[in-house]
Amino acid sequence: MLIVVAMRCTDAHASVRPLSGEVHADPRMAGPSPADHAALESGLRLAERTGGRCVVVTQAPVAAEDVLREALSCGANEVLRVDSGAEPDERAADSGAGTAKSLAGAIRARFGVPDVLLTGDHSIDRGTGATPAFLASEMRCAQALGLVSLETTGTDEGGRLRGVRRLDRGRRERLAIPLPAVCSVEPAGVRLRTATLPATLAARSAEIPVHQVAAEPAALRVRAASGYRPRAKELPPPAGSEARQRVLELTGAHEQREPPRIVTTDDPAEAAEELLSFLRDKGYLDG
Repeated sequence: MLIVVAMRCTDAHASVRPLSGEVHADPRMAGPSPADHAALESGLRLAERTGGRCVVVTQAPVAAEDVLREALSCGANEVLRVDSGAEPDERAADSGAGTAKSLAGAIRARFGVPDVLLTGDHSIDRGTGATPAFLASEMRCAQALGLVSLETTGTDEGGRLRGVRRLDRGRRERLAIPLPAVCSVEPAGVRLRTATLPATLAARSAEIPVHQVAAEPAALRVRAASGYRPRAKELPPPAGSEARQRVLELTGAHEQREPPRIVTTDDPAEAAEELLSFLRDKGYLDG
């Protein structure tokens, strides 16, 4: 069984400039999310139970190779970095469709169609979680999203997986997943294993293969970026023939106002009567 784990490397502490909408991320602080770690651990367990291979793929620049080295140190058989060669527009929204298309093409070219393609349920940079569904569409296979557990039932009848998905109100849904399939997992009780020191040292010097893909034109083009400015509220012009009258009407000066009054009493009946009197004066109660 061939298990491919698609991981995303992103900065969880990126800052957003409120006026321009520009996102500033530090590649040195980037890394996989807990959901991606859960997907990797699930892929490693499936490979161990079925005697298959677990490979890890990410679409990211060179700075993300540490993620792939971590996967190698934990037991991944092979890794692949997909590079589009173009810097993404930080102001443009990422729908996941372009990422899924690039990943699917690179996976098919390098490994063929996998039996299981695992991802995290969503990325930590406010991701929509749509990329796994786009991957299933690109790979033309079944999808099971938002799983909290995943295990294999053997290789009979072409192989199947069993998964459990979380529903509202504490309910669970058990799924029989045909293969090939794209599965996204939640970081629910699944923690990535700790790599051994020899494996960590070996992964540091491992060669990371790179698959170049053509940069897809952005589906959304940002022509200008500016801060949000609400429309001005239209008000009727002030009445009056003199400027002073109009200014007094606009500012509300010299108007008779009821000063605030503080009522202190220990009698509940007196407090209730005071409150009812106030409501009658304001027109909320009749009589």
